[in-house]
Amino acid sequence: MDDFLRLSASTARFTYGAPRAFSFGDDGRLLWFLRSTGPTDAFDGLWVLETATGTEIRLADPRELCPEPGEPPVAERRLRERIRLVAEGIGSYALSGDGRTAVFPLYGRMYAVTCDGSGRPAGEPREIPAAGPVFDPRPDADGGRVAYVTGDVLHTAPGGRVSPDDGARWGVAEFAAAEELSRSRGHWWSPDGTALLAARVDESALQRRHFADPAHPELPPEDFAYPEAGGPNADVQLWVLGPGERRIRLDWDAAALPYVCDAGWESAGEILLTVADRLQRNVALLSADPATGHTRELSRTTHPQWVDPLPGTPARLPDGRMLTAADAPGGTARALAVDGEPLTGEGIQIRRVAGIHQGALLVEAGQRDPAEQQVLLLDLDSGKPAPVADGPGVHSVSASAGVLLLTSADADGIRRTVRTADGRDFSPADLSEPLPYRVVPVLERVTERAIPTALVLPRGHVPGQRLPVLMDSYGGPGMQDVSAEPRRWQARQWWADQGFAVVTIDNRGTPYVSPAYTHAMYRGFSEVTLEDQVAALRALGERHPDLDLGRVGIHGWSYGGYLSALAVLRRPDVFHAAAAGAAPTDFRQYDTAYTERYLGLPQDHPEVYERDSLLPDAPALTRPLLLVTGLADDNVHPSHTLRLSQALTDAGRPHQLLALPGVTHMTPGGTREKLMALELEFFRRELA
Repeated sequence: MDDFLRLSASTARFTYGAPRAFSFGDDGRLLWFLRSTGPTDAFDGLWVLETATGTEIRLADPRELCPEPGEPPVAERRLRERIRLVAEGIGSYALSGDGRTAVFPLYGRMYAVTCDGSGRPAGEPREIPAAGPVFDPRPDADGGRVAYVTGDVLHTAPGGRVSPDDGARWGVAEFAAAEELSRSRGHWWSPDGTALLAARVDESALQRRHFADPAHPELPPEDFAYPEAGGPNADVQLWVLGPGERRIRLDWDAAALPYVCDAGWESAGEILLTVADRLQRNVALLSADPATGHTRELSRTTHPQWVDPLPGTPARLPDGRMLTAADAPGGTARALAVDGEPLTGEGIQIRRVAGIHQGALLVEAGQRDPAEQQVLLLDLDSGKPAPVADGPGVHSVSASAGVLLLTSADADGIRRTVRTADGRDFSPADLSEPLPYRVVPVLERVTERAIPTALVLPRGHVPGQRLPVLMDSYGGPGMQDVSAEPRRWQARQWWADQGFAVVTIDNRGTPYVSPAYTHAMYRGFSEVTLEDQVAALRALGERHPDLDLGRVGIHGWSYGGYLSALAVLRRPDVFHAAAAGAAPTDFRQYDTAYTERYLGLPQDHPEVYERDSLLPDAPALTRPLLLVTGLADDNVHPSHTLRLSQALTDAGRPHQLLALPGVTHMTPGGTREKLMALELEFFRRELA
């Protein structure tokens, strides 16, 4: 590896030392966060910033608490994969209801630390005895009790076991919720600390997926329940577990609306939960009575294809009105509605609702190019926007009690600002490695569909010098590649400096252009993805004659790996070599919540799944193809890559296969950079 790759590997792609996992507490007087001590320190500690003074205090150092790090419980290790967490040390924490106490797990042990009314630590972190290795500990309103999971059983400390012994998993989020529905927790304290809302997860109907490490045949295989497209999902129930073994099940039509997307206590007398049907065409916000379990519907969002998730919705506004996601007429914009009436329209692409600030709705939205994002305040009656952060780049926000945390990202880096209600600004220290490159990609919208594209050329490129093209796109739903966020362009600039014109394309199906653009992928991935990638590449070739379209390579990971293999299998006239990493080669073997949202059920639409499978294309391979998979990948199981390799072998089609023992979907620990060095050799050889 060269200097850039070594630096990227040692800094976890320039993230070590950057503050993350922010939470406001104590009515905005405290801002809690995690951060390591520098750019090569992998171990995050727990910090707090006093918003009255801007003073930062480190509350917990994982190396002092556990000088000899151990292995986290299996449930935590898998959750880190679901949320793509690469940091070591304190991976997460939870605040008490008053925001003064934080509880966190550390290698299976459980700790708490408290700040007093002045925001200063009230003593050292204290270990809380537990019944076994701890997963997802959460304190009650004042931090006096903690609920946690060990061995799929929900406990409290002090107290003991609170979930019944019925063979189910209690207090956890199932795979589909954590990976695809953005719900990573499974238990919630009532505001008064007398009861717990808990998920009961029965995975007995699911098939088991197995992993065996071929580098360590002496170790037993590992297995877990996986919800495969068209097959059974986990049976998820919600129960209120109260004192004296009082147990109340929340009652809604779970057969029609089986997915629990969100849940939590609105007050001691009300629970709110968001549920969806299996194909995610209907999303309902329900109010539940914790004393009886009875529910009533507050709002319903529907879409004939699928309801694209809009974080922060559905929700109840302070005046009792219902806030829901909506599409502007013709699918031109992602919008908001209040009690079913449009609040926003065509001019604003809503991306996230961050809450209420100064009596208005605080949102992240796009008003210009989809590569940029602004923070706006929307009048709750007229929808009229007022800018909070709208300069060039990508801006995001969190808020509490009149205090804002604004994050702004552009070619010059990432800046975070705490803005208090009286107008003072503080910046949490960022100890990460400065980004090596200042990259300003050429952003263009091409073809009659106005497809977003980006072009990165070698630094010092001399016009007239023809360059081989490296396509570097994800291309799948839910992921935007062409963005002004600067970290994503560092590796692409490195690739460009190796002598490539690096092209990134957000085809139809990707987010933030418009709902119509996103929903164009309905009932089919392959045709739309490949059609737009080819059309946009050719359009760029016409605008930029230095792109040598006679030498085009393509690489990617996950859906990007699928796109890469798809490209050389079906369009060898355009793509001349591909490196496909962790590719879901047959979506009949991928998970339910993601796949069925876009493709429907395989038993209802077998032709869709057959058309999107790469396995029948194996005999058509005529271009160099490098397949890569991590043998510990529990998201895109290595069987996807191995089945394609087997089909290619059966068809007598030469290809290369790189199987990585112990490597997960995240490619941590410098694996990504080592793969980049290997791919560089591959593309230099095949595109010479």
